[in-house]
Parts: sequence; structure tokens; C-alpha cells
Amino acid sequence: MSKKIAIIGSGISGLSAACHLAKAGFDVTVFEKNNHAGGRIDVLKENGFTFDMGPSWYWMPEVFDKFYASFGYQTSDFYDLIKLNPGFEIIYNNNDHISVWADLDEIYHEFENIEKGSSHELKAYLKMAKKIYQIAMGDMVYKPFVSWTDFIDTKALNINLLSSLLYSVSYDVRKRFKHPYLRQLLEFPVIFLGATAEKIPALYHLMNYAAFEQGTWYPKGGMYKVSEAFEKIAKKLGVSFKFNSSVEKIIIDNKKATGVKANGNYYPADIVLSAADYAFTELNLLDEPYRNYDLNYWNKKTFAPSALLFYLGINKKIKKLKHHTLFFDADFNNHIDKVYNTHKWPEKPLFYLSTTSKTDPTVAPENHENLVILVPISTEIEDDDASINAIYQDVMQRLEAFTGESI
Repeated sequence: MSKKIAIIGSGISGLSAACHLAKAGFDVTVFEKNNHAGGRIDVLKENGFTFDMGPSWYWMPEVFDKFYASFGYQTSDFYDLIKLNPGFEIIYNNNDHISVWADLDEIYHEFENIEKGSSHELKAYLKMAKKIYQIAMGDMVYKPFVSWTDFIDTKALNINLLSSLLYSVSYDVRKRFKHPYLRQLLEFPVIFLGATAEKIPALYHLMNYAAFEQGTWYPKGGMYKVSEAFEKIAKKLGVSFKFNSSVEKIIIDNKKATGVKANGNYYPADIVLSAADYAFTELNLLDEPYRNYDLNYWNKKTFAPSALLFYLGINKKIKKLKHHTLFFDADFNNHIDKVYNTHKWPEKPLFYLSTTSKTDPTVAPENHENLVILVPISTEIEDDDASINAIYQDVMQRLEAFTGESI
């Protein structure tokens, strides 16, 4: 008889684990508090518009390819991938901008126009980032990390990788590039990792390699097509789903997990795997004697930022917008300081704008645009309608000034 595994959460990690465990012969049940799978990959459909409510950047396509191939599929079996050109654009003061094109030569040209000699530095930087990427994604990322010895595998024990753990993203970027536009471009991908670029290890240069060398992609229909694909594979492998089932507790008997309590009911299991956030699992699902860390530990940790999101259906096309547009036309360091240090609402924030209707006509009515505006904010501020409205007015004013259109 197959061992029963209860998985808490149907985000990408929960769905991936469910698929691999079911393939290995386990009897897998996924418990999900929502009425659908996907976790943070969520979707809003209203009045003919489709909005990605969670992740909107599709990088490192070979990671998805490898997952699908594990079960005998190809990415194209589930959705069409479109390579964006430009991958994204950053807007600075006075409408200065940088476009990250699909063609590297065009990116080198962009850099050289801003800072003489920077194209040579970018080539050297990407060569270094490629080595980190190949080692990290080839050897490290698929390890279970149940022991510190996973870090010293002979294949992964490489001077490039070791050194990338000893200094920060900011250190190497600022050593090579002097212009603030170029520094901000190369540092922004780590904003949502839970620290500033000065504190994030240089291992994460791999993100810029992915963006510049591999490009930015889009699954037609929206990012939720990814979670749909994972769910389809899981169901074909025999995984059971219990939606609208909020897990309240992991049941422990004789120091061993024996099941979960969801919606007041007990579900036995030989193994319990939580794909919910680590802190949430420890503090909410486990009794205190079975936690690895207490509340004081978590209170001292810096968490990845939250976000203020606006979903706008626009009844016309807006010419100047790209699929991904980042507005860095405000004080970059001031905003990041408010997110990670002072924990205040930003007065003039940086913001990100996703307009997938620029690429995909299926996500908005004809001659309309779907705009998702994201403003990074601290996790430690309280909801404040006045501050939220002020941010919205400021963002819309700047957006209209940039596009030259009333929105």
C-alpha cells in the first residue's frame, strides 16, 4: 500500500512536489485554502479583461522545460511562449529610458550610449554571471539542502560560486559601472528577495544573466497558464486536491507528523509536506515544542517586501507603454530605504507597470489595455486609505505625463 502524503498549499512548489511524489508512487493529497490551485500565481477576470495578480515575469525557461520533460511533456503542450522584445524598459527622470532588447548587441549599444566603456564591462560581467548561473542552476538548485554538506559537493565547489557568496550584488555592479541608471538596472531584480542589493549575495547575478542572455518571455493567456499546466500534470498522475480546505494544524504524535487538521476534520498521512511559507508553517501549524524557531527569531528577520497593486482596464490603446515598464523616475534609494529600513509609505514611489495586452490580444477587449500597477511597500506598515490614494494619484499623474495621454 502506497504511503499517504499530505501537501499543504498548491502554489508552484506544492504542485511540483505533488507531481514528483506521485510519479514516485506515493498517494498524494494537496490541501488548498482557496477554491483553485496556483498560490501566488492568481488571475482576475472581469469585463473581458484578464489580469495576472501575482508573478508576471517568465525567466529561465529551461527550468520549466526540465520540469515538463520529467513527466514526458513539452512546454508547448500547455501554452505558447512568446519572447518579448524589448524584454522590459526602465523609465528614468526627464523621460530618459533603457530598453533591454532581445538582441545583446542592442543592449551593449544602450549601455555605451549612457556610459563610455560600459559595454566592455557588461560583457565581462555577463561572462562572470554565466559561470555562476551554470553552476547554481546545474548543480545547486536541485539539491535538497537537508545538510550543510550539500553546499560542498565537488561539482558545486567552484571559486566563482564560493566568491559569489562572500560579496554582494551591489559590490560588483558598482565596481564595474558608475552611472546610476546602469546600477539601478542591474540591481533592481533583487529588490523582492528580502534585502537591498548591498546585502544580497552576488550569487544572484544569475538573475541578470537570465534577463540579458536568455530573455524575458510570456506564456500566452497569462502566468496562470503555468499553474494550470502543473495542476493538469498532477491530476493525470493521480494527485487528489481538496480545495477550500484551510489547514489549521499539523498533527504530531510521538514526535512524528501523522496528518493534518483542515476545516475541523482530521486527515491521516504518513508524511506531511508544507509548501506554505516557512514562518507561517512554524508559527501557525506546529505546536511550540516542534518548531525550529520561535517568534523572537522571526521578528528579527527581514522579509521580502509587500506590494500595493492596482488593476486598471483602459478603454483605449496607450502607445508608449511596453509589456513590462519600470518607472525609476523617483529617488531609488529613498524608496528602498522606506521598504527595508524606515517602514513608511513612500511619497513618490518607484513602480512597475505590466501591460500584457501589448503582447496578448486575448487578455483585453479590442482596442483596450489591461494595466497592473505594482508599488513595493514594507510589510510593517498599516493600511492607510489616504496614503494609498496619494500614491495612486502620484503614479497616475506620472504615467499620464510620460505617455502624454489621459488615462
